[in-house]
Amino acid sequence: MKPYYLAIDIGASSGRHILAHLEDGKMVLEEVHRFPNGMVEKDGELVWDVDELFAQIKLGMKKCAELGRVPVSVGVDTWGVDFVLLDEEGKRIGNAAAYRDSRTKGMDQEVYKLIPEEELYARTGIQKAIFNTIYQLMALKTKKPEQLDRAHILLMMPDYFHYMLSGVAATEYTEATTGQLVSPDTKDWDRDLIKRLGYPEKIFQRMVVPGTVLGELTPEVQKEVGYNCKVVVPATHDTGSAVIAVPTESDDALYISSGTWSLMGTELLEANCSPESKASNLTNEGGYGYRFRYLKNIMGLWMIQSVKKEIGGGLGFGEICEQASKCNILSIVDCNDDRFLAPANMTEEVQAACRESGQQVPEGIAEVASVIYNSLAKCYAKTVEELEEITKKRYDRIHIVGGGSNAEYLNRLTAKATGIPVYAGPTEATAIGNVAAQMMAAGELTDLKAARACVFESFPITKY
Repeated sequence: MKPYYLAIDIGASSGRHILAHLEDGKMVLEEVHRFPNGMVEKDGELVWDVDELFAQIKLGMKKCAELGRVPVSVGVDTWGVDFVLLDEEGKRIGNAAAYRDSRTKGMDQEVYKLIPEEELYARTGIQKAIFNTIYQLMALKTKKPEQLDRAHILLMMPDYFHYMLSGVAATEYTEATTGQLVSPDTKDWDRDLIKRLGYPEKIFQRMVVPGTVLGELTPEVQKEVGYNCKVVVPATHDTGSAVIAVPTESDDALYISSGTWSLMGTELLEANCSPESKASNLTNEGGYGYRFRYLKNIMGLWMIQSVKKEIGGGLGFGEICEQASKCNILSIVDCNDDRFLAPANMTEEVQAACRESGQQVPEGIAEVASVIYNSLAKCYAKTVEELEEITKKRYDRIHIVGGGSNAEYLNRLTAKATGIPVYAGPTEATAIGNVAAQMMAAGELTDLKAARACVFESFPITKY
């Protein structure tokens, strides 16, 4: 019987269980469960309902057994930077705070009192984002020190779910790097930095890499889902998994992992922690095989998702994209402006930005979406210029993977704005990269090159 592998891919707005197997050398996917996710307000904080998420993880795993397709392994990926704290009994401390919560406001300045911003970038290579783990921990140290005092274990979000599945506490490398506390030289926690910041060193767990077998399901989880399987760590940061699934052999390719966020960059074998890199706000996140995802975080389709909820009515994303393509509005906003991170109303924020800059104010879903799509394309083009200037390379293609690869209008705008051919697909890049790491661990795929060749042969790719 062919082996099945289960990717549990949890994003900021939804999660899904994807079963995968190889058939005639091609990867075949099957979605078995999908569930909603989102930040909720609790105790004055924006938090993740991790208890509900874990219940959904187990429900989806149970469905695999009901379908008669029991996986040989399971791996979870999520977004970056967020974490939970556990006490000495392994019980969660406080809420699982979400990165859009306002608790980190002003925490950058508290961090810089202990380590200058320039030195912090030089030793971590991670771009400044006010929600990075380093600032979230400073918020706890400043506002809720009793939680840090009680903590024995810190687990990033996917690590927590792996712990709940297997009982093993470990930190996966690609996810950990997003928090700005990992050394690109040692590929491990920067313990000197952690000590200088006054964070308890004992809470930071051993680092493991994608493909590590943590163990098997706990007896309790086995009883609930109806079977046992291995828990194999993928690239647990969703972009880390998505980049595994970029179907290219070229070293001169760029990628955009397009979803709630747009992560645009290339792969490097060594981190670039130069002042020029810092000035462009580029980041060196960990990748598979200790490659570096040299990229920029761009606000992405979060803006479209927000305006869809606010004024989209019953329109789907494809319909919104189509309507936007027929508009002639020329207004542009800076998608990376913090004002778009968590505004009370995204539509009004986009309109206000246009009004303040003396541009035409968009009205209705089509015009607002058109402004966002055109602004994203312009941001992509600027990022290409920055990457080419710093890496001294000319890139001959852009691969767009993830859900945003379906946005045909944005793909066309990106090709036009950058002057570089765009290859869109696969859509399910994160889940594909997740199972590819599991397949490489099992020996079904020999290495990253073979995995990417398999992706290219298995899924449709559209050129723009």
